[in-house]
Amino acid sequence: MLFPLFKYLESIDFPGAGMFQYISFRSGMAVIFALLIGTIFGKFIIRLLQRQQIGEIVRDLGLEGQYQKKGTPTMGGLIIIISILIPVLLFGKLDNVYVLLMITTTIWLGLIGFIDDYIKVFKKNKKGLAGGFKIIGQVGLGLIVGLTLYFSDDVVVRMEPVTKAETHQVETDKLSQTKNAIFVKAPVTNVPFFKNNRFNYKSLLWFGGEKADHWGWIIFVIAVIFITTAVSNGANITDGLDGLATGTSAIIGATLGILAYVSSNTIYADYLNIMYVPHSEELVVYMSAFIGATVGFLWYNSFPAQIFMGDTGSLTIGGIIAVFAILIRMELLIPILCGIFLVENVSVLLQVGYFKYTRKKYGEGRRIFKMAPLHHHYQLKGYPESKIVTRFWIVGIILAVLTIVTLKIR
Repeated sequence: MLFPLFKYLESIDFPGAGMFQYISFRSGMAVIFALLIGTIFGKFIIRLLQRQQIGEIVRDLGLEGQYQKKGTPTMGGLIIIISILIPVLLFGKLDNVYVLLMITTTIWLGLIGFIDDYIKVFKKNKKGLAGGFKIIGQVGLGLIVGLTLYFSDDVVVRMEPVTKAETHQVETDKLSQTKNAIFVKAPVTNVPFFKNNRFNYKSLLWFGGEKADHWGWIIFVIAVIFITTAVSNGANITDGLDGLATGTSAIIGATLGILAYVSSNTIYADYLNIMYVPHSEELVVYMSAFIGATVGFLWYNSFPAQIFMGDTGSLTIGGIIAVFAILIRMELLIPILCGIFLVENVSVLLQVGYFKYTRKKYGEGRRIFKMAPLHHHYQLKGYPESKIVTRFWIVGIILAVLTIVTLKIR
């Protein structure tokens, strides 16, 4: 929103207007604004929610300190969403396809989560929005993202490094028109750990022969839908302890910001042997706002929490992480980077699956964990909530570092 204004000011030699052209400056401002919005205006939103008696409904799970959380304001994901959108609208290029997709993701999943929280809080229905409707919403977002990435003329990637003679053409965005055809439009992504690290989703249709070239986009869209749904639900399941999902997401966001920066820089992309994604540098501005928003929310969400993000926040941050990784062609790193979400998800699947299996076989259901998801298992083992959260953060940092290291492990 401010970008065209400062571009005009720069054209008339207004002092300092040129700073707005730098990603580093706009990203820094996005972080600062998101933090300020989250911390300063967050308390006003908390008071508003308290006046409206929008509090957490607590089920009896036999967990220590459980009833102390009763009545704590929920739907705090509104703070995160507002803290993201305002800085992005101010400092991002709103004609950038990647920024538009991230804004759509934020609003889309935020609305689904808000409806779910609204049903729980105001309708007093603990189940919230039916799972089928959530899935439909997530699938709808996946379709929008997948189809846009495949069919939009603004979305291309560079498969191979450029020569020195072609550097000028890269800077003027004309390389895609050269006879070398280095810029391509295809459902491709980076594969970690391998030197020949380009994977085309259409290769999964190897049995289709020539038809694979025409129908490969379907596999890509299905993959986008699956990843978006899985990570969004993973973040939702992880949001069970004060600051757990928020802090973990901030760590993941910082890592994705680094990956976006190197993917948008032709020199770093060549050096690291990853695909160069033109115009994706604007995603650094978005992710900077995301980091500021989650850290700002953590100010009130850390133990003991003054507010919970609810599904308004958890579904949104999970979807943001998934779509962001897909846009920079790093979605295959999600199992490592989002390892906390993955383990939490798997713990629930294992618990439910094993319980049903043993009930059918022995007539009595048995459990692998004391309780799922995994963080509740450690609660029942007697670990303090703050210690569990801190240790999960530490594991998240280790996974983040490992994710960055994979760029050099070939």
